[in-house]
Order: sequence, then structure tokens, then C-alpha cells
Amino acid sequence: MVNPGSSSQPPPVTAGSLSWKRCAGCGGKIADRFLLYAMDSYWHSRCLKCSCCQAQLGDIGTSCYTKSGMILCRNDYIRLFGNSGACSACGQSIPASELVMRAQGNVYHLKCFTCSTCRNRLVPGDRFHYINGSLFCEHDRPTALINGHLNSLQSNPLLPDQKVNTSQLLISSIRASWKVQPKSI
Repeated sequence: MVNPGSSSQPPPVTAGSLSWKRCAGCGGKIADRFLLYAMDSYWHSRCLKCSCCQAQLGDIGTSCYTKSGMILCRNDYIRLFGNSGACSACGQSIPASELVMRAQGNVYHLKCFTCSTCRNRLVPGDRFHYINGSLFCEHDRPTALINGHLNSLQSNPLLPDQKVNTSQLLISSIRASWKVQPKSI
């Protein structure tokens, strides 16, 4: 059961105290063999339901999301709190069940999350750069810098622990583009 809205762990429950837990859904005692914990409360598996569509969320393998005091199924969570639902690259709608890629608050189909220069698809684990509303792979970033996009550079690696010094990258890009000739004395 996924519950990204709550970071707290359920308090330990011993076998002898199960009958004393009250269900947050129906208010009844929980004497069942299994119980669920969401939004700092215990639930019967039959009582944990989506606040919008009333779909049961207590089944094994069902995802549960919490936000703004609501318990939601995946589809309703995306519908209520996801972005516009349209791909930032192609403008087509993105079904709630489809996996997406995100950059700077924009949402993309997996197939549309590509480098603006070489059109290669960017996948989780790839480093990419978001410059003036465009995506660039690591290989094509120096080209974007030389073409005047440096003023709004925002680096967005999918692996946040890796960092790039933009000044050094720009200098090495310029040196690679023009041969530096030493002056004769």
C-alpha cells in the first residue's frame, strides 16, 4: 500500500490489542486478521476507499494516495493534483494510467521526452538539461550553450547527486569550437 502523503509509521500492534483498534471509515472495532494504516488511522480493508470514486483501496497491489485530507486512487489523484494532462511536447492528452516524464513542472509522454537537437529519447538515469523550454541530452548541451541559451540555463539531471560546473563546461565548449593559438613573442 503506497501512502506518499504520510511519512509516519503505524504504531506497533500486538495480537491482543487488535480488537481495540477502531476503523476510521466505519468507526467499528477492527477484529479482522488484516488491517490497514493510512492517514494516521487504522482501517478495515473493506472501508479504505477513494474519497472521490469510492473505489476500494484495501486490495493487495492497489495504490493509495493522500493529499489535502483525502484518500485517493491513482486516477483521481492524477486528475485532481496532476498537471494539465497534456504533453508539453506534442500537446496531446495523457491518460491517467500512462507513465510520464516531468521536467520543470512540465509533463511529457515517455516517447516525447527527447533531446531537442538529436531527438534521442531521454530515459530515467540519463542526464538532461532544460534550457529556454527545451530539453537537451548531455551530449548536445554544449551546442545549446554556444548558441546563446546560457542566460536561462537550468540543469536537470535525473540523478540529482551529480553536478556540472557550467562555467567550466562553457569554457571547454568554446575551446573545442575554436583553436586557441598562443601569441608569438
